[in-house]
Amino acid sequence: MMLRRASQDPSQLGAAAARRMLDVAVEEARAGLAEGGIPIGAALFDPAGALLGRGHNRRVQDDDPSVHAETAAFRAAGRQRTYRGATMVTTLAPCWYCSGLVRQFGISRLVVGEARTFSGGQKWLATEAGVEVAVLDDPTCASLMVDFIAARPDLWAEDIGADPAST
Repeated sequence: MMLRRASQDPSQLGAAAARRMLDVAVEEARAGLAEGGIPIGAALFDPAGALLGRGHNRRVQDDDPSVHAETAAFRAAGRQRTYRGATMVTTLAPCWYCSGLVRQFGISRLVVGEARTFSGGQKWLATEAGVEVAVLDDPTCASLMVDFIAARPDLWAEDIGADPAST
């Protein structure tokens, strides 16, 4: 497990707990792909490790550009008094929009399945926002994205706001 150091050592979460949490997000990513969408999943856990909410990217399915995996998990968690100590787990490094959500609501930890296909804002969260970030470099997460990007480069470019010609 590759760790990026922030204000505290993210290894306190533990590799087994991070893996268990990532498994929930991977299930969501697979569900999104099966629905014809983008295979990115996320889950939000409370400080004790209990699942608060889970979701997957539904931009295509809902024709709504704001339904990213992290926002879907956040919405599914419902209103919480605080998000301090919570862990957001996502199969892919979060985009700037989702990184902003983590920062805005003070989510303490971020577990990223892979950041090879998209680096997003996790470095900013770790270095500037004080979020504990663990990048697992998970082969399943990477494979889901590599295969999807090869099959649907147009949809991937749309999802990340890139020029389709550049992907």
